[in-house]
Amino acid sequence: MKKALNEIAAFLDGSVSGDGGIVIERLQGIDEAGPGDLTFVANPKYRKKMQTTGASAIVVAPGTVCPGKSLLIVAEPYVAWGRLLALFHPEDEESAGISQNATIEAGADVSSEAAVYPGVHVCRGARIEKRAVLYPGVFIGRDAVVGEASVLYPGVTVYRRCRIGRRVVLHAGVVIGSDGFGFALPGRENRKIPQVGYVQIDDDVEIGANTTIDRGALGRTWIQKGVKIDNLVQIAHNVVIGEYSVIVAQVGISGSSQLGKGVVIGGQAGLVGHIRIGDGVMAAAQAGVHKDVPAGRIVAGTPHMPHREWLKMSACLPKLPEMRETLAALKQRVAALEKKAEKEIL
Repeated sequence: MKKALNEIAAFLDGSVSGDGGIVIERLQGIDEAGPGDLTFVANPKYRKKMQTTGASAIVVAPGTVCPGKSLLIVAEPYVAWGRLLALFHPEDEESAGISQNATIEAGADVSSEAAVYPGVHVCRGARIEKRAVLYPGVFIGRDAVVGEASVLYPGVTVYRRCRIGRRVVLHAGVVIGSDGFGFALPGRENRKIPQVGYVQIDDDVEIGANTTIDRGALGRTWIQKGVKIDNLVQIAHNVVIGEYSVIVAQVGISGSSQLGKGVVIGGQAGLVGHIRIGDGVMAAAQAGVHKDVPAGRIVAGTPHMPHREWLKMSACLPKLPEMRETLAALKQRVAALEKKAEKEIL
């Protein structure tokens, strides 16, 4: 694809500083870019690379200057970059049709406008809506629903009665609706408690590869609109994740916890069960969240604490050996002074 920089600026509702007639052929990272390439700077710490990049033009935020470089100025460079990637690298649209090598049980409702690949199995009572795409090896359980224009990549499993909304993306190996981890007399008889609920995933959710979301013990586990979940995340029974929240890789969320809107949970963080996380909370990577967190807070550490306190504590950790030696030396001096004082008293 070839487009003049002025054309791209019009597409993004941006403006050009420099030569708007430059022809852009590719999108590249700032280190790899050369003539004919467009790159971007969203993080101010990378602005120093603007002078050395070989790119023909750079997407930047308002107020950015770089003498001698052509700049495409937009309000949100990273958002604009995403739009450009979709423009320059459009996804192939899947052709509608149900493969003869897919298994569709009697009583299943599969739209003729869906794309169903070989090796897919759709159980009775399930509904697959138009423009949904089911790649090879997808399993859809009894009475489950896959909404319009949702994409299920190879090896996705959707258990019985689970509900997938519209424009949902489930990457390879995702499991929706596996049993919650419910056992009576744990460590003795481990008697299984039937998990009779379901999972509801609302519109515009994307879930990364090999993530698992357990069905509710009773009622639903609920992933609300616009949530983005990374690879290798475990979400337990009856968890609720509020709209537009972001859950990063290897997070574990225990049963019946509720997360508000716009919550961001960093990689490898763990949340205990039955807690409430307020709107806009941010938990740092590897945080151990052990109780409710009010809205708007930023927490870190295990057990979690306010982020600023965690930073202060972390700054002290490398100094602990030196502080230990100093403390030992001070104890010796105090002991010596006490002995001297006792002799003088006697």
